[in-house]
Amino acid sequence: MAINPAFPPEPSPADGPDTAAQGSGDASGSGLAPTAPAFSPLYQQIKTLILRSLQAGEWKPGDMIPSEFDLAARFRVSQGTVRKAIDELATDNLLVRRQGKGTFVATHAEQHIQYRFLRLLPDTGDLAQQGPAERRIIECRRLRASADVARQLALRTGDPILQVKRVLAFAGSPAILEDLWLPGGPFKGLTVETLSDDKGPMYALFETQFGVRMVRAVEKIKAVAADADAARLLGVPEGHPLLSVERLAYTYNDVPMELRRGLYRTESRHYRNELS
Repeated sequence: MAINPAFPPEPSPADGPDTAAQGSGDASGSGLAPTAPAFSPLYQQIKTLILRSLQAGEWKPGDMIPSEFDLAARFRVSQGTVRKAIDELATDNLLVRRQGKGTFVATHAEQHIQYRFLRLLPDTGDLAQQGPAERRIIECRRLRASADVARQLALRTGDPILQVKRVLAFAGSPAILEDLWLPGGPFKGLTVETLSDDKGPMYALFETQFGVRMVRAVEKIKAVAADADAARLLGVPEGHPLLSVERLAYTYNDVPMELRRGLYRTESRHYRNELS
């Protein structure tokens, strides 16, 4: 795939700070796709175009993208404009800069990326010391979306979805019980066997086998008491206090791709989030 909008040359500083956005935003004259709004800064328009290529699979997770020089030539803008767009994509954890090697599409197979969505940390030590999570898949079944799940996944009530239930344990001790709901179309072929056989992060599996990359998530957190089913699977008494974390994960262009509800034991672990 090639997207090559014919950007006009970037204006000189004498043209004023807003000229680039105004001049390049005219889709009829520049060839820029109408989906890039006329009022957005030029680097934001370049960011949108790079995102479009990521979404279309032109560059897959782990691939090196073209150099800033090549992208600048492709979009007919300065390298500084491309660099600013890439900086934002790197801050968003969509791209990764590697000194002396280039810029790569981020992948959940990388350790610092795969732990982006795992926020339950041991009170003492760190993730490396506690070792990888031991996963037990309880079920993976196809069903019709309820009104609640359909609304959150931007589906229609009754659309096909997959529900996955699993338990994560550390050093043999159950720590997290999770229910996941996934749209049926993008995850056709996902089975208990597929999930059980794969030893890497689940989001890395989604990338490699289903071409779905989770890029951001929104979470809701509250305290709950364990019901009978959760108590049995987590090895705690019924009514035991648990941390409930509901996550809605999105792929490119804010398309919801996963609803996940987890129950966390926190006797020796805590949920950690960094705010900036």
